[in-house]
Amino acid sequence: MNQPLAYVHPGAKIAKNVVIEPFATIHNNVTIGEGSWIGSNVTIMEGARIGKNCNIFPGAVISAPPQDLKYQGEETTVEIGNNVTIRECATINKGTSDRMKTVIGKNCLIMAYCHIAHDCVVGNNCIFSNNSTLAGHVTIGDYVVLAGLVAVHQFVSIGTHAFVTGGSLVRKDVPPYVKGAREPMSYVGINSVGLRRRGFTAEKIREIQNIYRILYQRNYNNSQAVQIIEAEVEATPERDEILQFIRDSQRGIMKGYFSNN
Repeated sequence: MNQPLAYVHPGAKIAKNVVIEPFATIHNNVTIGEGSWIGSNVTIMEGARIGKNCNIFPGAVISAPPQDLKYQGEETTVEIGNNVTIRECATINKGTSDRMKTVIGKNCLIMAYCHIAHDCVVGNNCIFSNNSTLAGHVTIGDYVVLAGLVAVHQFVSIGTHAFVTGGSLVRKDVPPYVKGAREPMSYVGINSVGLRRRGFTAEKIREIQNIYRILYQRNYNNSQAVQIIEAEVEATPERDEILQFIRDSQRGIMKGYFSNN
């Protein structure tokens, strides 16, 4: 460790080859895995569990108490997977009695000034661009990309491989594999660029497109669309994931694009 001017509580568990830069502050009941780098002026508070090979840039605050008036000081955590990069001044709050933890999966990039509130669960390989904000109790699947200045309402779920364009207000659940844009945020197609980059075949992409055409372009309500998709589309992991997401949605899924003209 390189910490000539840093403060590390004696109760923190720091792997031997972690680098801690000057003016970082690490509280009690914190663990940091091998190969991680903690930048200057980072604050890591009680309950942080940080994996291996993470990079946390200056000004970030990890595992601060939640900004929730119902929080009564219960012992909760933030759990951050391996190979996560957290850029300048990002904030990640620990959980409340609801889920008891906030979770960030592995291989994620959380850019500058992002905020991840209490009890959020973020999957693996996600990218959150600058100033994206998650309210409490949000669930994010794997490979989700949020462009800059996205704001996600509490209790919203965003499915795997989804892409949300910059400045969007996410009030409803975003199904897997899609792009959300405009105001109010709406379905504008599937995330075909992201899917190709991750090795989805042209045939698989067409299959996903056909499912969303039924859901968003045939003027069915969601219940009718689910029944038709089950009847007309061959069962695949992707089809079943989409159907299960729709069934599980508590806030309702985002609507298809419509014009006010």
